[in-house]
Amino acid sequence: MSLAVDVEMVVRLLLASLLGGIIGLEREIHGRPAGFRTHLLVSLGSSLFVVSSIEFYWVFGNFNGTLPVGVDPGRVAAQVVTGIGFLGAGAIIRENASVRGLTTAACLWIASAIGIACGIGLFGIASVVTGISLVSLLFLKRIERVLARDVYATVKVSGNDREGLIADMETLMNKNKLEITAARIEKNIEEKLIHVEYDLKLSSRNEIFALIDKIALVTGVKKVSFT
Repeated sequence: MSLAVDVEMVVRLLLASLLGGIIGLEREIHGRPAGFRTHLLVSLGSSLFVVSSIEFYWVFGNFNGTLPVGVDPGRVAAQVVTGIGFLGAGAIIRENASVRGLTTAACLWIASAIGIACGIGLFGIASVVTGISLVSLLFLKRIERVLARDVYATVKVSGNDREGLIADMETLMNKNKLEITAARIEKNIEEKLIHVEYDLKLSSRNEIFALIDKIALVTGVKKVSFT
């Protein structure tokens, strides 16, 4: 067993930590759960897996020419790609009609790829990917803000279970050109109450405020809210 430290391997690990940490710093600034330390550790760990895999190849491979080498250094890297999916899934949060954390999950995936690249010595490629990632995170977000995008919201209505209540509300939504993507209805037969939830597709967030004011005026409606 050798206690010698390979300087080149140390450089690979340090660069993986640096580049992964840079991406994580952007996530940290924007208040995301997976921030600076998480991305740094993901990139460092991925790099260590690859460095270790390469070492396995040289230590346990058969290079005498009589048999196949018998060790595939790419197998560990392939498992890193699979494993990082579980960590990325933990960063994704679903809130009613919206989903948060997809960008952070993608950043973790990229940090892992950067670590793998550093682990096999592709420093230039790893640096370029880090730069592209930062440009997309910092500058493309500004472009997204000026693009016209559909908005999704869930409207919750509670009221008296009278005949025509649902028809009146849906007619109101159709007049305002709002698209109903899904609807859920719950009735309390004993108390003659009804609870309805609509998933709506809108062109702007302001439409939902105007809609709530109009639904509140519908006969029989006792409570209306949206998320």
